[in-house]
Amino acid sequence: MAEAKTKVLNVDFPGCVAEIPTGPRRAEAQQLDDLFRRVTGFEPQVWTGGIVGYGAYDYTYASGRSGTWMATGFAPRKAKLSIYIMPGYTDFGPILERLGPHTKGKSCLYITRLERVDLDLLAELIAAGLRDLATRWPVRPRAELDNTGPL
Repeated sequence: MAEAKTKVLNVDFPGCVAEIPTGPRRAEAQQLDDLFRRVTGFEPQVWTGGIVGYGAYDYTYASGRSGTWMATGFAPRKAKLSIYIMPGYTDFGPILERLGPHTKGKSCLYITRLERVDLDLLAELIAAGLRDLATRWPVRPRAELDNTGPL
């Protein structure tokens, strides 16, 4: 079975933010970090691909595939912010209708500018996603570092 490509790294959040070019995305990353810490109560962990995760859970699917994944998080991409609301089981349409401009994937939202969305509703969405996730998999504060190979 293929190994997961996305893993938690031994990189601190300030180091991750320092890699973001100075400007709106860096400020948005700081703002999102504040929001995610407040809502989740978890410290950030940097994952491969520049993803900032909060909390983690272990999963095993019926197929036998298993692994560890972040409970929630974000990635400050150049074109858009990716907001990960895991694992995408529940329809959060009523919140999303009022959130502000966004597009969505299976378990993430894409936001062009954080200032254009309602941050209180985003906080509500993050909390709802965590509650939903916890009904399926136990959520813990951190993922363990995988030191078995090159990062």
